[in-house]
Amino acid sequence: MGVSSANLRSMIGEEVASLVALRHDIHAHPELMYEEKRTSAIVQRELQAAGVSFIPDLAGGTGVLAAIAGKRDKAIALRADMDALPIIENTKLPYKSTIPGRMHACGHDGHTAILIGTARVLAKLAKEHELPHPITLFFQPAEEGGGGAARMIEDGCLDGSRIGAPVGGVFGLHGWPWMPLGCTGTRVGALLASSDRFVITVTGKGVHAAWPHLGRDPVLAAAAIIQSLQAIVSRAVDPIDSAVVSVCALEAGNAFNVIPQTATMKGTFRSIRQSTRDLIRSEIGRIASSLATAHGCSADIEFSEGYPMTFNDAAAVETFRTAARATVGEARVINVENPAMGAEDFSFYAERVPSCFFLLGLRGSDSAPVADLHSPNFDFNDGAIPIGIESFCRIALGDSFVTG
Repeated sequence: MGVSSANLRSMIGEEVASLVALRHDIHAHPELMYEEKRTSAIVQRELQAAGVSFIPDLAGGTGVLAAIAGKRDKAIALRADMDALPIIENTKLPYKSTIPGRMHACGHDGHTAILIGTARVLAKLAKEHELPHPITLFFQPAEEGGGGAARMIEDGCLDGSRIGAPVGGVFGLHGWPWMPLGCTGTRVGALLASSDRFVITVTGKGVHAAWPHLGRDPVLAAAAIIQSLQAIVSRAVDPIDSAVVSVCALEAGNAFNVIPQTATMKGTFRSIRQSTRDLIRSEIGRIASSLATAHGCSADIEFSEGYPMTFNDAAAVETFRTAARATVGEARVINVENPAMGAEDFSFYAERVPSCFFLLGLRGSDSAPVADLHSPNFDFNDGAIPIGIESFCRIALGDSFVTG
C-alpha cells in the first residue's frame, strides 16, 4: 500500500497526545478480569468515533471485536488485553489508580491505547485506499488468569462468524521493561511458557503438640514434599530444557500448640515443551503421594490446566521483523535468545492460527528505570505508544504474510 513512512509517522504523531491522555485515564480506573466495563465502553466510544465497525459484549460481556475491510479473503488480527491486577499501587503518579487494591501493573492500559491508536490510523488509511488485508481487532478481557482469549475464540473472533473475514494470523505485543525503549523483539517457536496450577492437601491426624507420637503430622509431610518438588527440575528435567516448579502458598493450622489435621500447598509449574509439562505433572503426583504415605498421611492432588506455551510461527515472525525493521531500524530488532517462563493467553490464538507475539521495549534511561511487571511501582512507558502503533500498522499494511 502506498503510504510513506513520513506520512504514516505524521498520522501517528497526530494521535499520540490524546492516546497518552487516554492511557492515563485507563490507568487511573483499573478493572479486574471480566469487570472491564468502563474500559470496554471507552474502546467502543473510540471505535465509533473512528468509524470502525465492532461487536461488543463478547467473552463474558466486556470483549470487543472490530473489523476494517481489506482486499484478501482472510484477515490479520491485532490484539490488546484490557484487565488490571489486584495490586495496591505504590507510585506517586498524578494518574495513579483511584480504586484501592487494583492497578495496571502489567501494561494493559498501554496495550489498549496502542490498539485504539492503530484503529484510528488504519481507519483513516482505509478511507483513502483499500487495505491489503482485512484487519480484525481483538480488545480482550481477562488475560490475567481468566483465559479471556479462549472465550473470545468461543465467541467467534477467529472464524469470521461475528464480523469481518476469517482470521488467518494474529499479532500481539507486550510492553517489556527488560528491553530498552525503542527496541522490539521476539523469536521463532516458544516465546513464553505454559502455566498450570496444583493444590496438594495432605491429611494426617491432628493432635496436641505435646504428644506428636499420637498423631500424624501433615506439616512435616508437607515440608518434605515442598523440598522434594524442587528435585523435579534439577533431576527429572533435561538440563538443557527449561522448567519451573514453585510452591507459593502453605496453609496449615491456626494454633501454636496443635498439630493440625491437614496442610495445603498451592503452586504453579511451567515449561516450554508439552512432554516436559506432562512429566512435571506426573512427578508432582508421584512425589506428593509417596512422601505423604511415608509420613503416615495421605495426599489429595488437584491440577488446574492453565495457559499453553506461546508459540510463534516462523512466517508470522518474519512479517513482524519486516515491520519492525521499518519502524525502529535493523539494529533495534532483537532476536530473543531464550523463552521467558511467564505465560500468556495469547497462546490460545497461536494454537489455532499462525501467530506472532512480540515484545515492546519500555526501559528508559538509568535515571528513569521502569519497574518490573506486576510490581506496585510499574507504569507503562508512554514513549512506547507510537512505536507499538507503527509496528501494528506496518504489519497490517504489509504483503509478506499470505493469509488468503
